Amino acid sequence: MDAKLKDLKQLALQVAKKQPPTNFTLEQAEDALRKELRTLAPDYNAFRRNKLTIYELMQEITDEILPNRVIEAMGRFAEVKNFRQGQKPIFKKKLGKQRGKSFVTQVGLSGIYETFRLDSTYLEVPTKAYGGAAVIEFERFLDGLESLDELMVIIQEGLEDAFYREVQNALIATIENMPVPNVYTGSTFSGSQMTNLINVAKAYGGNANIFCTSEFASTITTSGGFYGDNGWSTIEQMELRNQGFIGKYKGANVLTLPQSFVDETNTEQVINPGYAYIIPTGGEGDEKIVKIAMEGNTIVDDFKNADRSMEIQVYKKFGVAVLNTNYYCIYRNTALDPESGS
Repeated sequence: MDAKLKDLKQLALQVAKKQPPTNFTLEQAEDALRKELRTLAPDYNAFRRNKLTIYELMQEITDEILPNRVIEAMGRFAEVKNFRQGQKPIFKKKLGKQRGKSFVTQVGLSGIYETFRLDSTYLEVPTKAYGGAAVIEFERFLDGLESLDELMVIIQEGLEDAFYREVQNALIATIENMPVPNVYTGSTFSGSQMTNLINVAKAYGGNANIFCTSEFASTITTSGGFYGDNGWSTIEQMELRNQGFIGKYKGANVLTLPQSFVDETNTEQVINPGYAYIIPTGGEGDEKIVKIAMEGNTIVDDFKNADRSMEIQVYKKFGVAVLNTNYYCIYRNTALDPESGS
């Protein structure tokens, strides 16, 4: 990679991380990135000559940014590892007194979930390719109405959403194998039931975290009170005003997962808001229950449509597995679950 391309990659990473170079604002860095990308493709012939460089840049930026984004969102309960192409994705499982009660649930091919007892200290997480595409009209690109930096953001966000969906699917699939006290389903928030789940999780660690979307978090109430009632402390009232939900419930931290929509219609959410996951911290809870394996590099390619628009196709190989143990819990609120039919 020549010096100019290295500088461009560095600038693109700084923009993606929202950490602009010294003496530059983020807006100035974004403008500079757009101008530099346009120098690679000021016209169609230049784009054809430089598209491999452009795609290599997209691949390298995605591979560097994506793991950090996933860790930032789910790193408190998920272990994320990168593996070379063809390298067997292996995770080491901690052994403890609950070993005989550990299972593994992983997403199988064609959406089939396979559950089996884990008899080894090592866990292999098979990977498969997840793809997406974004369409760019080249004339609009040349006119400055569409840009490659916006395309890179769309690619990264699309792959992030794919990770979040698969982690959620794997977690939900564990319910049928969990002990009865570890799961509660109801049509509203029940303080007593959430407390029971927190106590189960706390038995295996010093504390517990409640992971859920902001929609679920906003239903968590103390003493059944409402805003302004004596049931809320001053701190809780401030949290409700500033973020829309309380930060702790019965000693457990309330931590929200990133939420977005599948497409621009805003009708289908990426993460089902009806579920909350109560996971211990400390003790046996130090074992991160979700294992995410990323294999090889992101692949970027293109396909020209009949109307001469360009479809940029992106593929990433990854796999998700969940250690289905008896020390984490799941609360399902059917009133928030779009798949419950209620």
